[in-house]
Amino acid sequence: MKRLLSAAFGAAALAMAALTPAFAQTKGTVYYLVPTLLDEFQTGSVSALEMFLKQVGYEMKTLNADNKTDLQQTQVNDVIALKPAAVILAAVDFNALKPSIEAVRAAGIPIVQFDRQITSTPSELTSVAGTVEIGYVAAAAAEQLLKDKNGSVKGKVLQVLGDPGDPYTLDIQKGFEEKMKAYPEVTIISHPAMQWEASNAGTIVADQLVANPDIDLIFNHAAHLSVAAVASLEAAGKKPGDIMVMSSNGAPVGLDLIRKGWLNVEVEQPLYAQAAAVAMFMDKIVNKQEIKAGQYDVIGLDGTMTIEAWGPNIRLPGAAITKENVDNPAFWGNMKPPADTIKSVE
Repeated sequence: MKRLLSAAFGAAALAMAALTPAFAQTKGTVYYLVPTLLDEFQTGSVSALEMFLKQVGYEMKTLNADNKTDLQQTQVNDVIALKPAAVILAAVDFNALKPSIEAVRAAGIPIVQFDRQITSTPSELTSVAGTVEIGYVAAAAAEQLLKDKNGSVKGKVLQVLGDPGDPYTLDIQKGFEEKMKAYPEVTIISHPAMQWEASNAGTIVADQLVANPDIDLIFNHAAHLSVAAVASLEAAGKKPGDIMVMSSNGAPVGLDLIRKGWLNVEVEQPLYAQAAAVAMFMDKIVNKQEIKAGQYDVIGLDGTMTIEAWGPNIRLPGAAITKENVDNPAFWGNMKPPADTIKSVE
């Protein structure tokens, strides 16, 4: 399923690339170090980055770390020796990769953090979803779901995180729990699905259905985790609607679960915009030019660029997907790449 979806997205990206101007000579090669190709967001990020970087004149090559920190560290060392125009990193472990980032920059190679924010050391650019804000959006959805079911915002929520070494999931948890503190009658039970493995999420849900049979809502931090959660619900004899389910990243499988009635809300992570932002600023990154703070239009989304201790940081907003808007082609999970042809920021 994942391979078919990735292939479909790749074909769309190639068709889009055919509409963009051909470059007589590439501006250079950019290496993307992807943490895993385990889910549609990661496979989609490869195609999106490749498509947008080609539009601004760069070739991209990808190395997959298979969720192994030591392998990604080795890949960084290998890439340094190749002296690429730039490196894009989505870190397996944001603490362990700090020395690797510093080694890349010490070699005079600019590095971009994609999707997984690393604040412990500087980079030339960080492009991320507003992950704390995703937690806020999820909390607002949870509040409404619990109120509709129980008459007020009360009940029991099982929160299935991703890997605790990934700031993406930690920030979503932070935003979600910050907003839910306003409701003391809501109990939140949190467990991490280590390595973002769907099977781990399935086990958590199965175990918690026994330990806490009165769970009202399950909030998974990625759509592929919801697939395993639903499988555990089915195995326990549950039907769509018996227990409410949410997740956050907007993958095709999440949208499919909405259409099937299993998933109530999917909070989108704006994959296309995150990738487009990297490409928009790549000339400035490669040429070591200043990136200024401010608001930037990134394929129709309002990106906020701030200059932080770790460097320029652009944050893109997400949105809640429900059965009412699930077919909107703007959501990356519908696998319809935007028609926008981006240009480098002057």
